[in-house]
Amino acid sequence: MAKQKVIVLVAPTGGMAFKSQNPNLPTQPAEIARDVYDCYNAGASAVAIHARLPNDLATCNSDIYRDINTRIRAKCDIVINNSTGGGIHGDMVKAFEDGMFDTVWAERLKGMDAGAEMCTLDACTFNSSFNGTEVLLNTPPSRCRELAEGMKQRGIKPEWEVFNPAHILQDVTSLIEQGYDEPPYIINMVLNAHRGFQNAMPYTPRILQSMVDLLPKDSVFCVSGIGPAQMPAGINALLLGGAIIRVGLEDNLYYRQGELATNVALVERTVRLLREMDYDVATPTEARKMLGLPRTDTSVRPQFAMS
Repeated sequence: MAKQKVIVLVAPTGGMAFKSQNPNLPTQPAEIARDVYDCYNAGASAVAIHARLPNDLATCNSDIYRDINTRIRAKCDIVINNSTGGGIHGDMVKAFEDGMFDTVWAERLKGMDAGAEMCTLDACTFNSSFNGTEVLLNTPPSRCRELAEGMKQRGIKPEWEVFNPAHILQDVTSLIEQGYDEPPYIINMVLNAHRGFQNAMPYTPRILQSMVDLLPKDSVFCVSGIGPAQMPAGINALLLGGAIIRVGLEDNLYYRQGELATNVALVERTVRLLREMDYDVATPTEARKMLGLPRTDTSVRPQFAMS
């Protein structure tokens, strides 16, 4: 009997943390590409990229994304996923008159324009709290459709990012039913972010099981387990039928309590555990087949055409 293939996905940077929290966090194109290549050599077959400005603040600037992507492509064939969420500082946010902050929609759209095979699609609205600042990620149904349509036009496979059951049952399911994606549906459930993201869910095995039960048929899923939930949630997801395990400093800055991590160390530990559990670590070529890449359903319904 063939061993089950598992995709190891590394998320090296994210759009929140700073080097002051972990000096191993890669933020600039050259160091991100170098870190991704080391993770690829350690067994990662997919990468979730967040870009940063020269001052290390978050951005979806397509030129910076393209620089990162080009540097990675020159080194290896790992599957590249660019974020359209961006982050909660830098040119991704603007201030309201009342002192609250909003994520800049026009900047989020730029995440699709750097030639990635996949992009995250946050089909949800929430407020995040970070360093005493509250930032709104406003993604109403019309914006969800615009992102989904833009990805379909560009041949980009969406990674649906969800934070609670309603995001699965309402936002993701509605867009799939409208024809904005085809199987397999790649869904990332973000758990244990509830202290910083309003309407997010904590990680428990029961909560994860309940969300897995709600996923559309033919879903290929993983969990972004935030902080100490990263490894238990990831392994739990595999036991529930997931085919992707996600690790990296975007979600977890520590290797163990009190010990700062590196992306490579997190990947190495994950690969070691997978092999001990008798899983087979997927290559990038195998990962593309499992994820439905390259995407071929690129026609868009006229009634939702973008201007």
